[in-house]
Amino acid sequence: MSATDLRTDQPHSARMYDYYLGGRDNYAADRAAAGRALAAFPNIIVIARSNRVWMHRATRYLAQQGMRQFLDIGTGIPTSPNLHEIAQEVAPDARVVYVDRDPVVRAQSARLLNSTPEGRTAYVEADAADPAALLVAPDLTATLDLTRPVALSLNALLHFFPDDRDPYGMVTHLMEALAPGSHLVISHVTTDFDPEGIARAIQVYASAGIQTQARTKPEVERFLDGLEPVPPGVALPHHWNTDGQAESSRVTADVSDAEVSCYVAMARKP
Repeated sequence: MSATDLRTDQPHSARMYDYYLGGRDNYAADRAAAGRALAAFPNIIVIARSNRVWMHRATRYLAQQGMRQFLDIGTGIPTSPNLHEIAQEVAPDARVVYVDRDPVVRAQSARLLNSTPEGRTAYVEADAADPAALLVAPDLTATLDLTRPVALSLNALLHFFPDDRDPYGMVTHLMEALAPGSHLVISHVTTDFDPEGIARAIQVYASAGIQTQARTKPEVERFLDGLEPVPPGVALPHHWNTDGQAESSRVTADVSDAEVSCYVAMARKP
């Protein structure tokens, strides 16, 4: 795949996120935009790393509770350990489907396919904005049994869907297609704790052609309508804990709510 296909001369949200995590799959335009975002709102690196720890904790928790199927939409550039590595560490027979629509992710997708022999992983190129097409993708239906519970992971995705793209309808469509006992797992940037800092970061992303919308706690809670929140419900990642895991403290210890500025939540479909 050529640099033209990947648009390496333009900032890309997945590559900027990779940069925040200390990855190497980013280019000068991404680093420049990420640098502007960090200058405007230095805590964005805390948000990115807190979100990554949340994905690990939520996946491990669900696997420990018996979940064996995971659908990760908005996968982004692979950064090990990936979701399937966490799930299959607990349950080697876990099945995981990754979904993204960006060529930069497709170029790295082979790193997502190193499943255990007992389990399975697949990569689907699809647009979250078209859930109907996504749900019938052959690699998805060959890997996951949608008549059985699935964990739907939408981490650090929904804030890239402004209201005019109907993110609530998208989530509803996806959850309606999943079996009872399925879970929704989300993380979402919020303006509740540092509205000025988040506004500056949003402006940097907008100037790079990346539209975002931070949301308040009630707006994030709306994504869980019709579902049963897993306690403590919508919370900051360093306050979300049902299982006594200490993993979060290694990255999010001694951080303030304003530094994290990101809500997380998990909810069960009855």
